[in-house]
Amino acid sequence: MKRMNYYLICLFTVFFILGGCATGTINEPGVDHEPAKSARLNLELGIAYMEKKEYKRALNRLKKSIKEDPQYGEAHNAIAILYARLGEDEKASKHYEKAIQLTPDDSRSLNNYGQFLCKRGQREKGEIMFKRALANPLYKTPQYANLNAGICAKDNKDYEQAEIQFRAALKKDPYFAPALYQMADLSYIQKRYLPARAYIERFSEASRHNARSLWLAIRIEKALGDRDAEASYALRLKNNFPDSQETRLLLKMEDQ
Repeated sequence: MKRMNYYLICLFTVFFILGGCATGTINEPGVDHEPAKSARLNLELGIAYMEKKEYKRALNRLKKSIKEDPQYGEAHNAIAILYARLGEDEKASKHYEKAIQLTPDDSRSLNNYGQFLCKRGQREKGEIMFKRALANPLYKTPQYANLNAGICAKDNKDYEQAEIQFRAALKKDPYFAPALYQMADLSYIQKRYLPARAYIERFSEASRHNARSLWLAIRIEKALGDRDAEASYALRLKNNFPDSQETRLLLKMEDQ
């Protein structure tokens, strides 16, 4: 049985399903005079708006949450994620550091900050955050920290360390789709095409294919010389993701 598609899981500090979200609307509560409760409600609304990509409203709610409770670490983490999305790295970093100062053992904030740092070329500092996140025995989803540490290493062409981290993630959850994809990609980069095929097939058992995974599967089968499998994946990519960047790359490859 396929596991849920982990690519749809956000790396936010908390996850909320609010009444009305399924219909595309968000029900906002009235004014609450209890600061802690109000801060929590505004955090929930801020995250809900973020998920809907209504960033102006999300920012407004998260600012209100922090105003109601300046010591609310989860709100600082959430607004840091939003500022990073908006390209305001200085503000994002400031709030990540505040979140970690307030909740130094919050592995989710540490993981998010580590990912943020690695994407901005600060690998060493990012790895420190990942190690701190993984040191917490109460961390419920440590595979995410392993995954992000592995991606950080892979982006820096440290393939040995990347594999160590991806395997650690898969040891915790053998059906962890993002790590399966990364192992397939890493194997392909290293021209280990048979293991790459095995990992992309395991990925398809754990999750639905997306444009990126289909494009990788196409290249793996092309390298292995299996034209039928390559054509099958190519057809799926064109039919299911006709407007994707990966489909444009495929068409360009076919024209050569």
